[in-house]
Amino acid sequence: MAKQIWTTTKDKERLLACLELMELDSGHRERPHIQELSAELERAEVVEDPSKTPEDLITMRSQVELKNLSTGRPLLCTLVYPEEGNPEEARISVLAPLGTAMLGHRVGDTFEVRLPKGPSTFEVARLAYQPEMAGDLHL
Repeated sequence: MAKQIWTTTKDKERLLACLELMELDSGHRERPHIQELSAELERAEVVEDPSKTPEDLITMRSQVELKNLSTGRPLLCTLVYPEEGNPEEARISVLAPLGTAMLGHRVGDTFEVRLPKGPSTFEVARLAYQPEMAGDLHL
């Protein structure tokens, strides 16, 4: 059984709307990633009140420090919506395998993800920024 993940009401609503639009494009190249993210959102517990979002929870637009347990290397990245993704700037789309895998995890959690170079295990080392804790509820 997969570890429990969490999402905020706003993130879930916005992500479901995004996925719905992408599903309408039957030739969309990210179809497998759309299905993976849909499954993650289905199993996620929802935090209804943004002020009650745990401060160690990865939400959309959180800046996260991950530790690649396969290599020992740290990665500081921001989880973003698909249209904002830019790997060169460490802006990881929620539709990328790493983005889908990290959504909803908390500091101290570990998770596995299949990357183009093969499977890797990551640990959530810390959150450098989370919109809900910063009071940035408009993002």
